[in-house]
Amino acid sequence: MMTARRKKYEPTKHYFIAEPSFWPIIGSTGLFCTVFGLVQTLHESVWGPYIMVAGILILLTTMFGWFGHVIKESLAGLHSAQMDKTYRWGMLWFIVSEVALFGVFFLALFYVRIFSVPTLGGAPVDFTTELMLTTGLTTHHYLWPNFQSLWPLLKNPNPQLFQGPERVVYTWGLPALNTFILLSSALTVTWAHWGLKKGKHKQLIIGLIFTILLGCIFESFQAYEYTEAYLHYHLTLASGIYGSTFFTLTGLHAAHVSIGVIMLTVILIRSLKGHFLPEHHFAFEAVSWYWHFVDVVWLFLFVFVYWL
Repeated sequence: MMTARRKKYEPTKHYFIAEPSFWPIIGSTGLFCTVFGLVQTLHESVWGPYIMVAGILILLTTMFGWFGHVIKESLAGLHSAQMDKTYRWGMLWFIVSEVALFGVFFLALFYVRIFSVPTLGGAPVDFTTELMLTTGLTTHHYLWPNFQSLWPLLKNPNPQLFQGPERVVYTWGLPALNTFILLSSALTVTWAHWGLKKGKHKQLIIGLIFTILLGCIFESFQAYEYTEAYLHYHLTLASGIYGSTFFTLTGLHAAHVSIGVIMLTVILIRSLKGHFLPEHHFAFEAVSWYWHFVDVVWLFLFVFVYWL
């Protein structure tokens, strides 16, 4: 049920120092259990999945409790202007770390396409020395003379060991539609932000609802695309380097979209409760930054994974 909206924000004029909290140690414990459980699961340990699930539950409890405590501090007017700058820099550096994360996987994709695959097909590795010049030719001649370096890679160097996919996902089908959907969601979240800044509560709520719905539709189409790829195209993680890079990049992005939808849902609930004011709504801004980052990453994915 909607609660009364706040009418005025009166922040403290002093830099707020939070009281000692137990949430960091609990969050660290949850993170350790999650990673440890994942490693044990990969090693086929019986207890691995249970430890990983326990770690995830601890992390969710930490986020719910810690973020809730911060929200109460904000609503009480304990956050000063300096605290607001601190949160903004923190979110900025978090997005920078996410850029670095995706950058690593994009670099792996570019390395495979520009160096590894052409070398296996007989292209020279480097022009600095005669030895390096003939490395690609030698590798191709003695190891895989029938291999053709064509991207997307449908025929692997050793097809008996790694059977390549029968085909790849058509660029101008679901991927193009998903691009339109995600770009539309960027417009709706911006429209919602305009409504918040102008004090138009109805516009804020409608914009958030449309953004969340578009994000869910995107994820549904992505799941359908994965099903088609696995069942009909035989495009899997085990179908060679193209399948590995495809599912790693698109799967990582899909996880970020899911997180973004959860964050937007929390913002919607807080908006319904009247937590935000035109002059005080950084939580909304932080989530919108994150959502725009997700949109930009998808554009790179569409161009370099689906199109080129």
